[in-house]
Amino acid sequence: MGFTGKLPPEVLESIVYRRLGLRDPAVAVGPSYGEDAAVIEAGWGRVIVAHSDPVTAAERYAGWLAVNVAANDVAAQGARPRWLLMVILLPEDSGPRLLEEIASQADRAARGIGAMIVGGHTEAAPGLGRPIVVATAMGLAPRESVARTSGARPGDLVIMTKTAAVEGTAILASDYRGELARRGVPRDVLARAEGFIWRVSVVPEALALAGRGLVDAMHDPTEGGILGGAAEMAYASGVRVRLYEDRVPVAPETRVVAGALGVDPLRLISSGSLLAAVPRGLAGEALEALGGLGVNAAVVGEVLDSGRAGLELVRRDGSRVEVPRHVPDEIYRLPPPGEGGGA
Repeated sequence: MGFTGKLPPEVLESIVYRRLGLRDPAVAVGPSYGEDAAVIEAGWGRVIVAHSDPVTAAERYAGWLAVNVAANDVAAQGARPRWLLMVILLPEDSGPRLLEEIASQADRAARGIGAMIVGGHTEAAPGLGRPIVVATAMGLAPRESVARTSGARPGDLVIMTKTAAVEGTAILASDYRGELARRGVPRDVLARAEGFIWRVSVVPEALALAGRGLVDAMHDPTEGGILGGAAEMAYASGVRVRLYEDRVPVAPETRVVAGALGVDPLRLISSGSLLAAVPRGLAGEALEALGGLGVNAAVVGEVLDSGRAGLELVRRDGSRVEVPRHVPDEIYRLPPPGEGGGA
């Protein structure tokens, strides 16, 4: 049995999580399915928050996405990303232009979040058809400001920022532009959809919520989209989350490009959105804080007081669907760009 994309939790639990080297008591949050980042005690009431993420599903904007996706996961734990390590793997015979594009994007992204690239590795690797960029982001935070994915509590409301599939919309409009144009998607829609790439950072909103003590849990939904992210939060927290399909904001551009390619926006990679479990009595303050940043947000679900852990999706017609713990991303159902789907 082969895999594409993020591996199922049972595979990680049976193979990876059992092989972690020596156990270090300074590690407060280690490898666990759904947790956004590691948390390590640093002394004097502070912790180091660190996370690594690869960009494998995007042809363009790999440097920009790598920095922002890794930084998002650190911010979703309540820490400001400060330092970055970059691993850039290029296809053989790549010229300097591709490396310059990736490095320039990473530089712009790092400056945008106030972080420095402090090291890494770059090489041209055999067997690659396109570049792979891996970023590790690190930051320091007061111990009490950490917001774990596993912190959602019964009675919380689930708040989502921006719209579903921010990153996925930009990737589809960029890497599948030719196919989308052939299927009748207007140029202006494609241009707006590709522009979603500049919305993928959730660092400002995550830090605003954590800094004000308004959240029990936060999560950056990446592969598997909003449904995947909400399921990870539910299972990590050991709670039951009810999500309402008609409350999840989906941008018109996302509906057009996703519909043209036959993919579900709620299961499409969604960096750029933030999921937050907020105590019911603080939800109004949280929405106000996000609005003050110019970030649109909506209450899209709730954490139930009883029931087994999991995610329940209430469809527009009122029917209810049990969402599995692992949600494969829709982007992997498409042929690679250039093989019937690309520009």
